[in-house]
Amino acid sequence: MKRLLTLLSATALACSAGMAYAGKDSGIYIGGSVGQADVDYSNDFPEFGNIEVDINDDDTAYKAFIGYNFGLLPLIDLAVEGSYIDFGSQNGEINNIKGVDIDTTGWSAAGLVGFNFGPIGVFGKLGVIDWDGDVDGLGFDDSESGTDPMYGIGMKFQLGSFAIRGEYEMFDLDDGDIDYFSVGAAYTF
Repeated sequence: MKRLLTLLSATALACSAGMAYAGKDSGIYIGGSVGQADVDYSNDFPEFGNIEVDINDDDTAYKAFIGYNFGLLPLIDLAVEGSYIDFGSQNGEINNIKGVDIDTTGWSAAGLVGFNFGPIGVFGKLGVIDWDGDVDGLGFDDSESGTDPMYGIGMKFQLGSFAIRGEYEMFDLDDGDIDYFSVGAAYTF
């Protein structure tokens, strides 16, 4: 029984020490991630003779980001983050004939709220993306752009100033949606 009480006391002490440290790492952070972008895009182009473009495909994507964690509360992260995202190149159809590609990139800005449980944390983000997309193939070429909402959720594993992050982000664009699943790392200065 004495051993069990000692083990429980040591576990409680270790957890409380981790929780006290969790919100301490505030400041500027940078990072990057790689993952998979799933694009679901559909649009009609009457100016090109009623061409219908449909794309539902995925490709490897990457992101570079910079942010600032305010570190105001011990267990809660409040941060702002900006990123550049390249969603890769997805394939689709023009009037049911395969042979069209879409390449999309964007700059995003978001606010993050996170909760820390020792070295493990969860976070949510909400913001906007300013994106550019190029659709071309089978003699068709068009560019589109816009500013639309984005949101996401994620988890992190923090070791000192270094964090490993896994995220799911959703970008709600004009004529389509992009789901981005990624794994990456961040370093806080």
